[in-house]
Amino acid sequence: MSEKDRRSHSSQVVDGIEQAPSRAMLRAVGFTEEDFKKPQVGIASTWSMVTPCNMHINKLAERTGEGVDASGGKSVIFNTITISDGISMGTRGMCYSLVSREVIADSIETVTGGEGFDGLVAVGGCDKNMPACVMAMARLDRPSVFVYGGTIRPGVNNRDIVSVFEAVGARSAGNIDDEQLLDIERTAIPGPGSCGGMYTANTMASAIEALGMSLPNSSAQEAVSGQKLDDCYRAGIAVMELIEKDIRPSHILTRKAFENAITTVIALGGSTNAVLHLLAMAWSADVELSLDDFNTIGERVPVLADVKPSGKYLMSELIAIGGIQPLMKTLLDAGLLHGDCMTVTGNTMAENLAEVEPYPEGQDIIRPLSNPIKPDSHLVILKGNLAPEGAVAKITGKEGLSFTGSARVFHSEEQALAAILDGTVVAGDVMVIRYEGPRGGPGMREMLSPTSAIMGKGLGDKVALITDGRFSGGSHGFVVGHVTPEAAVGGPIGLVEDGDEIHIDAARREINLKVDEQTLARRRESWQTENKVPRRGTLAKYAKLVSSASLGAVTDRDL
Repeated sequence: MSEKDRRSHSSQVVDGIEQAPSRAMLRAVGFTEEDFKKPQVGIASTWSMVTPCNMHINKLAERTGEGVDASGGKSVIFNTITISDGISMGTRGMCYSLVSREVIADSIETVTGGEGFDGLVAVGGCDKNMPACVMAMARLDRPSVFVYGGTIRPGVNNRDIVSVFEAVGARSAGNIDDEQLLDIERTAIPGPGSCGGMYTANTMASAIEALGMSLPNSSAQEAVSGQKLDDCYRAGIAVMELIEKDIRPSHILTRKAFENAITTVIALGGSTNAVLHLLAMAWSADVELSLDDFNTIGERVPVLADVKPSGKYLMSELIAIGGIQPLMKTLLDAGLLHGDCMTVTGNTMAENLAEVEPYPEGQDIIRPLSNPIKPDSHLVILKGNLAPEGAVAKITGKEGLSFTGSARVFHSEEQALAAILDGTVVAGDVMVIRYEGPRGGPGMREMLSPTSAIMGKGLGDKVALITDGRFSGGSHGFVVGHVTPEAAVGGPIGLVEDGDEIHIDAARREINLKVDEQTLARRRESWQTENKVPRRGTLAKYAKLVSSASLGAVTDRDL
């Protein structure tokens, strides 16, 4: 490839007499004469001190830049925002969480496009900035590599952030006292890194590796480790090789790659948020993907990982036995992965996995295919008169496969949490939390506080929870989210009344309100939406633009 081709974007910014002003500006930020002749690589850093997930990423971005510079490129580090789900959870601040995915994707696209970078490496470390990075890469279609910031180390007694949320429910039930709650609070988060179970961050890191957009094993390294620093340096080298070979996201993000990601997420028992984010990433990549694909793939893919929140182990323990690469090799050998997909190594998935060794004998974190935790997917797409466009259930089997109960209706997460903690919610209830969807919330808040309180109260297998909002990757129990259409746009979930019978059947993939059509028609005539959308600002724009959760809740779908 010629020098001009390698610099197809940056040459427009720095070549020629007319671009002297651009070069003058760049000299001030450290460019030398030689740098103007090199491919420019943007390093998108999600560093922030608002959360432990991202507090170390400045160092990772710098190490990535060193890899680029050592390989003949010129690295340029820039920042984007991040939102801490764990801190904003249970408050109105959580309305901004999913919104931030769109803001981050827009900002990375904007900087990379505006500055004329020839390649991009993005370092992400929390739930929404990770899919956002890949969405921006797909839109730009320039040689790109994603780097995961890494998982946090376990706290005392293998505690993590979900331990704290569930301790709140345990305290309310009288199972622990204030001193015990404080001890859990003080010892659950020991330092940098993303939440430690197979929650959304580790799920999305694994999905992105399975997509082929990060280097092998990037998803399975602790945030504070030599392996993670090496991963960053190698990513800097890799993006330069991609520029040389003109391998772009459109060559990697294919339909087969998304099927690989879904398969890996299911085998790992990953977060329901993966459904939302993979749909959004596929849209950005112009790949056809629908809710129904998750059921189709889920019929043949078992859950193999005994990891939190439903299982026993943390990501650090999975890292210790080899990460997800041996699992992917197992899936490939069983014909469950497409081995011919291109990856950011410049090799196919099968070539990347060829020399991967199996897990050590005696480990029980990843089950063999012959003895799965669940023979099919835990992510079940339900449909019925309560969710005509679909809903996403997280059913591991431990909660049972069906639930029938009486509706107890709430118009916000706060109302629901208070009712759990004060004992209003009892065994046999189906909690309905509505007006929390992408448009109605606005922002589709996660329901980790209510689900954790239910578990802490000992009601995990006795109470179901359905919502047009969504769940944290740390949520478990009999939970159904992403109910569409959402209440704010007239979806049937907005017509449910206290005492209505609701039946959920994961085996039949159904969710139905046992109320006759004539009664529902009468309720629909008198229905009025509950408007929680601000008149101006970020949330107002989001509510105006956002698509249904069944389409990934993206903001550029109908433009």
